[in-house]
Amino acid sequence: MKILVLGSQGQVGWELARSLLPLGEVVALNRAEADLANPDQLRAVIRLHQPSLIVNAAAYTAVDKAESEPELAFAINAVAVGVIAEEALRCGALLIHYSTDYVFDGTLDRPYVETDTPNPQSVYGLTKLAGEQAVAASGCDYLILRTSWVYGVRGHNFMRTILRLASEREQLRIVADQWGAPTWAPWIADVTSHVARIALDRLHDGRFGSGLFHLTNAGSASWFRFATEIVNLSREIHPHQTLFTKDIVGIATSEYPLPAKRPQNSRLDTQRLGQEYSIEFADWQVCLRRALLSI
Repeated sequence: MKILVLGSQGQVGWELARSLLPLGEVVALNRAEADLANPDQLRAVIRLHQPSLIVNAAAYTAVDKAESEPELAFAINAVAVGVIAEEALRCGALLIHYSTDYVFDGTLDRPYVETDTPNPQSVYGLTKLAGEQAVAASGCDYLILRTSWVYGVRGHNFMRTILRLASEREQLRIVADQWGAPTWAPWIADVTSHVARIALDRLHDGRFGSGLFHLTNAGSASWFRFATEIVNLSREIHPHQTLFTKDIVGIATSEYPLPAKRPQNSRLDTQRLGQEYSIEFADWQVCLRRALLSI
């Protein structure tokens, strides 16, 4: 079986090249090889490889920059995703596509379930929702996995930013009134592989049903709590490193204005995925420790 991974240089895409190997031949393509801003190239690549499984880990993820580049964000996160879904239908492939907590406005006082009505507050969120809708409307067999607060040892993410800032500053000021589930990229990839194996078996037996699911680590934290854990655990695990930070101060979102509005509540209810695919959700603090041990 041939598996096509798009976005191989991203946090999750990089890990997928490893986690999907037990399932078949993995072809992992980077942006130069499969540019989501170039629909014709994208179609040609998928038709060339004729995969049985497509995992789309590529996206426009510059949340604030998207506010000034809405056309490009829409082209990558919505139009291109529609092309991928159309080609998945054409070649009979299962499509696994990642989405985001940013499709919600963050106003609920409980974790969001899959049936809650989306109400994105940013260009990024709008384009990711449009991508979800394009997949669902395509007629292909699909799984959409919404995740949140993704981090790893590669790329631009909160953990790496905090470690860098802690090595430069005595005080960090971190937003304390936004809540979500920090989610480790290698764990996302491993769960994706598990889900893909079961879904492909069900497709073969005629038992598969396309769907939308939430996928995050267990538990929740504010950005302030996440930052505090990163610094404290890093000091414990790597006692000889130099971290200058002595004080981490929690601040309100209003004290750290950004171009794109963030959901105050990014918590996602993962029960549906757990029940459907027999998944135990690793606690975010356990995964953070594993991430820091891997550095």
